[in-house]
Amino acid sequence: MEYRYNTNISDYKYSVSDSVLTREQRDFYEINGYLVIPKLIPDYLLDRCCNRFMDLCHGRVPRNQITMMKDISRMKVGNQGEYLFGKAQDILWDEEFYEYARFPKMLDYIESFIGPNVMAMHSMFINKQPDIGTNSSRHPVHQDLHYFPFRPANLIVASWTACVPITVNNGCLYVLPGTHTGDLYPHNYPEPKDGEINKMYHEVKTNNHDGHNKVFLEMDKGDTVFFHPFVASWIRNK
Repeated sequence: MEYRYNTNISDYKYSVSDSVLTREQRDFYEINGYLVIPKLIPDYLLDRCCNRFMDLCHGRVPRNQITMMKDISRMKVGNQGEYLFGKAQDILWDEEFYEYARFPKMLDYIESFIGPNVMAMHSMFINKQPDIGTNSSRHPVHQDLHYFPFRPANLIVASWTACVPITVNNGCLYVLPGTHTGDLYPHNYPEPKDGEINKMYHEVKTNNHDGHNKVFLEMDKGDTVFFHPFVASWIRNK
Protein backbone atom coordinates (compact mmCIF):
# COMPACT_ATOMS: atom_id res chain seq x y z
CA MET A 1 0.00 0.00 0.00
CA GLU A 2 1.23 3.48 -0.83
CA TYR A 3 0.73 6.63 1.20
CA ARG A 4 0.99 10.14 -0.13
CA TYR A 5 3.22 12.54 1.72
CA ASN A 6 1.41 15.65 2.84
CA THR A 7 3.80 18.38 1.79
CA ASN A 8 1.62 21.03 3.41
CA ILE A 9 2.30 20.02 6.98
CA SER A 10 3.78 23.01 8.78
CA ASP A 11 2.91 22.34 12.43
CA TYR A 12 4.27 18.97 13.52
CA LYS A 13 2.49 17.29 16.41
CA TYR A 14 4.18 13.89 16.60
CA SER A 15 7.87 14.73 16.07
CA VAL A 16 10.05 17.52 17.39
CA SER A 17 12.98 17.98 15.00
CA ASP A 18 14.42 17.15 11.61
CA SER A 19 17.97 16.55 12.81
CA VAL A 20 18.06 13.11 11.16
CA LEU A 21 14.57 12.85 9.68
CA THR A 22 13.89 14.15 6.21
CA ARG A 23 10.83 16.30 5.58
CA GLU A 24 9.21 13.36 3.81
CA GLN A 25 9.88 11.06 6.76
CA ARG A 26 8.40 13.52 9.26
CA ASP A 27 5.33 13.96 7.07
CA PHE A 28 4.90 10.19 6.77
CA TYR A 29 5.12 9.73 10.54
CA GLU A 30 2.73 12.61 11.14
CA ILE A 31 0.11 11.04 8.86
CA ASN A 32 0.60 7.35 9.62
CA GLY A 33 2.09 7.15 13.13
CA TYR A 34 4.97 4.87 12.18
CA LEU A 35 8.19 4.99 10.16
CA VAL A 36 10.58 2.23 9.06
CA ILE A 37 14.31 3.04 8.92
CA PRO A 38 16.20 0.40 6.88
CA LYS A 39 19.33 -1.24 8.33
CA LEU A 40 19.54 1.05 11.33
CA ILE A 41 21.04 -1.54 13.70
CA PRO A 42 24.20 -3.43 12.62
CA ASP A 43 24.26 -7.22 12.38
CA TYR A 44 26.93 -7.66 15.04
CA LEU A 45 24.78 -5.99 17.69
CA LEU A 46 21.67 -7.97 16.80
CA ASP A 47 23.68 -11.20 16.86
CA ARG A 48 24.87 -10.34 20.35
CA CYS A 49 21.29 -9.79 21.47
CA CYS A 50 20.13 -13.08 19.94
CA ASN A 51 22.96 -14.97 21.58
CA ARG A 52 22.18 -13.33 24.90
CA PHE A 53 18.57 -14.43 24.66
CA MET A 54 19.71 -17.99 24.05
CA ASP A 55 21.98 -17.80 27.10
CA LEU A 56 19.07 -16.54 29.20
CA CYS A 57 16.80 -19.32 27.95
CA HIS A 58 19.32 -21.99 28.95
CA GLY A 59 20.36 -20.41 32.24
CA ARG A 60 23.93 -19.78 31.17
CA VAL A 61 23.88 -16.20 32.48
CA PRO A 62 22.08 -14.62 35.47
CA ARG A 63 18.63 -13.31 34.66
CA ASN A 64 18.82 -10.61 37.34
CA GLN A 65 15.60 -8.58 37.00
CA ILE A 66 14.67 -9.93 33.56
CA THR A 67 11.37 -11.82 33.40
CA MET A 68 11.37 -14.80 31.02
CA MET A 69 7.85 -15.33 29.71
CA LYS A 70 6.80 -18.82 28.68
CA ASP A 71 4.42 -19.68 25.88
CA ILE A 72 1.48 -21.39 27.60
CA SER A 73 0.97 -24.01 24.88
CA ARG A 74 4.64 -24.93 24.62
CA MET A 75 4.88 -25.21 28.40
CA LYS A 76 2.09 -27.79 28.37
CA VAL A 77 3.87 -30.01 25.86
CA GLY A 78 7.20 -29.83 27.70
CA ASN A 79 9.25 -27.59 25.41
CA GLN A 80 12.47 -26.20 26.88
CA GLY A 81 14.97 -23.42 26.24
CA GLU A 82 14.33 -21.16 23.26
CA TYR A 83 11.39 -23.40 22.26
CA LEU A 84 9.62 -22.54 25.52
CA PHE A 85 10.26 -18.83 26.06
CA GLY A 86 8.44 -16.38 23.83
CA LYS A 87 9.69 -13.19 25.40
CA ALA A 88 12.27 -11.69 27.73
CA GLN A 89 10.85 -8.70 29.62
CA ASP A 90 12.84 -5.77 31.07
CA ILE A 91 15.97 -6.63 29.13
CA LEU A 92 17.62 -3.26 29.83
CA TRP A 93 18.88 -4.74 33.09
CA ASP A 94 21.26 -6.79 30.94
CA GLU A 95 24.44 -5.16 29.67
CA GLU A 96 24.30 -6.81 26.24
CA PHE A 97 20.74 -5.70 25.50
CA TYR A 98 21.46 -2.26 26.89
CA GLU A 99 23.88 -1.70 24.02
CA TYR A 100 20.89 -1.79 21.68
CA ALA A 101 19.03 0.90 23.63
CA ARG A 102 22.04 3.20 23.76
CA PHE A 103 23.15 2.70 20.15
CA PRO A 104 24.01 6.24 18.95
CA LYS A 105 22.06 6.17 15.68
CA MET A 106 19.04 4.83 17.53
CA LEU A 107 19.17 7.72 19.98
CA ASP A 108 19.47 10.23 17.15
CA TYR A 109 16.15 9.06 15.74
CA ILE A 110 14.50 8.84 19.14
CA GLU A 111 15.43 12.46 19.86
CA SER A 112 13.95 13.53 16.53
CA PHE A 113 10.60 12.09 17.61
CA ILE A 114 10.45 13.07 21.29
CA GLY A 115 13.37 15.37 22.05
CA PRO A 116 16.46 15.05 24.30
CA ASN A 117 16.78 13.62 27.82
CA VAL A 118 15.60 10.21 26.60
CA MET A 119 14.58 7.61 29.17
CA ALA A 120 14.02 3.93 28.29
CA MET A 121 10.87 2.80 30.09
CA HIS A 122 9.90 -0.58 28.66
CA SER A 123 11.99 -3.22 26.93
CA MET A 124 11.61 -6.75 25.65
CA PHE A 125 13.05 -9.30 23.27
CA ILE A 126 10.35 -11.20 21.37
CA ASN A 127 11.07 -14.76 20.25
CA LYS A 128 8.36 -15.28 17.63
CA GLN A 129 7.83 -19.01 17.30
CA PRO A 130 5.71 -20.98 14.82
CA ASP A 131 2.27 -21.58 16.25
CA ILE A 132 1.62 -25.18 17.31
CA GLY A 133 -2.10 -25.02 16.59
CA THR A 134 -3.49 -23.22 19.65
CA ASN A 135 -3.09 -19.58 18.51
CA SER A 136 -0.92 -18.88 21.56
CA SER A 137 1.87 -17.37 19.44
CA ARG A 138 -0.25 -14.42 18.40
CA HIS A 139 -0.14 -11.01 20.06
CA PRO A 140 -3.63 -9.60 19.46
CA VAL A 141 -4.25 -6.09 18.14
CA HIS A 142 -3.36 -3.60 20.86
CA GLN A 143 -1.99 -0.14 21.56
CA ASP A 144 1.22 0.09 23.56
CA LEU A 145 -0.09 2.96 25.67
CA HIS A 146 -2.53 0.52 27.31
CA TYR A 147 0.45 -0.91 29.20
CA PHE A 148 1.99 2.42 30.23
CA PRO A 149 1.07 4.55 33.27
CA PHE A 150 3.01 7.59 32.06
CA ARG A 151 2.06 10.46 29.76
CA PRO A 152 2.02 12.55 27.55
CA ALA A 153 1.56 10.09 24.70
CA ASN A 154 3.14 12.33 22.07
CA LEU A 155 6.45 12.23 23.95
CA ILE A 156 6.60 8.43 23.79
CA VAL A 157 7.90 6.45 20.83
CA ALA A 158 8.60 2.74 20.42
CA SER A 159 11.41 1.14 18.45
CA TRP A 160 11.04 -2.40 17.09
CA THR A 161 13.98 -3.99 15.25
CA ALA A 162 13.97 -7.17 13.16
CA CYS A 163 16.72 -9.57 14.23
CA VAL A 164 16.03 -11.78 11.19
CA PRO A 165 14.12 -11.12 7.96
CA ILE A 166 10.40 -11.02 8.73
CA THR A 167 7.59 -11.52 6.23
CA VAL A 168 3.87 -12.19 6.08
CA ASN A 169 4.75 -15.87 5.88
CA ASN A 170 6.74 -16.06 9.12
CA GLY A 171 4.63 -13.72 11.25
CA CYS A 172 5.64 -10.08 10.76
CA LEU A 173 4.36 -7.10 12.68
CA TYR A 174 1.49 -5.18 11.18
CA VAL A 175 -0.06 -1.83 11.96
CA LEU A 176 -3.16 0.25 11.37
CA PRO A 177 -1.85 3.59 10.03
CA GLY A 178 -3.52 6.69 11.37
CA THR A 179 -4.79 5.19 14.63
CA HIS A 180 -2.31 7.42 16.48
CA THR A 181 -4.63 10.36 15.86
CA GLY A 182 -7.50 8.77 17.81
CA ASP A 183 -8.02 7.63 21.38
CA LEU A 184 -6.80 4.87 23.64
CA TYR A 185 -9.27 2.05 23.05
CA PRO A 186 -10.60 -0.28 25.79
CA HIS A 187 -8.49 -3.43 26.14
CA ASN A 188 -9.04 -6.83 27.71
CA TYR A 189 -7.98 -10.46 27.37
CA PRO A 190 -8.97 -12.13 24.09
CA GLU A 191 -12.01 -14.38 24.18
CA PRO A 192 -11.28 -18.04 25.11
CA LYS A 193 -12.71 -19.10 21.76
CA ASP A 194 -9.76 -17.39 20.09
CA GLY A 195 -7.30 -19.91 21.53
CA GLU A 196 -4.93 -20.03 24.46
CA ILE A 197 -3.92 -16.72 26.00
CA ASN A 198 -0.45 -15.82 27.25
CA LYS A 199 -0.11 -13.55 30.26
CA MET A 200 -0.24 -9.81 29.47
CA TYR A 201 -1.47 -10.32 25.89
CA HIS A 202 -4.42 -7.93 25.80
CA GLU A 203 -6.41 -6.83 22.77
CA VAL A 204 -8.46 -3.85 21.69
CA LYS A 205 -12.15 -4.32 22.57
CA THR A 206 -13.76 -2.07 19.97
CA ASN A 207 -14.44 -1.97 16.26
CA ASN A 208 -13.57 1.70 15.94
CA HIS A 209 -10.36 0.80 14.13
CA ASP A 210 -12.06 -1.21 11.38
CA GLY A 211 -11.88 1.68 8.94
CA HIS A 212 -8.08 1.67 8.98
CA ASN A 213 -6.19 -0.38 6.42
CA LYS A 214 -3.84 -3.08 7.66
CA VAL A 215 -0.18 -2.67 6.63
CA PHE A 216 2.21 -5.60 6.91
CA LEU A 217 5.72 -4.51 7.88
CA GLU A 218 7.98 -6.91 6.06
CA MET A 219 11.49 -6.04 7.21
CA ASP A 220 15.08 -7.17 6.74
CA LYS A 221 17.53 -7.80 9.53
CA GLY A 222 18.43 -4.50 11.16
CA ASP A 223 15.41 -2.59 9.86
CA THR A 224 13.76 -0.63 12.66
CA VAL A 225 10.22 0.70 12.88
CA PHE A 226 9.38 3.62 15.15
CA PHE A 227 5.75 4.05 16.12
CA HIS A 228 3.51 6.19 18.28
CA PRO A 229 1.99 4.46 21.38
CA PHE A 230 -1.56 5.03 20.07
CA VAL A 231 -0.88 3.07 16.86
CA ALA A 232 -2.82 -0.19 16.85
CA SER A 233 -0.47 -3.06 16.01
CA TRP A 234 -0.03 -6.77 16.47
CA ILE A 235 2.16 -9.71 15.49
CA ARG A 236 0.79 -11.95 12.80
CA ASN A 237 0.05 -15.50 13.94
CA LYS A 238 2.27 -17.99 12.09
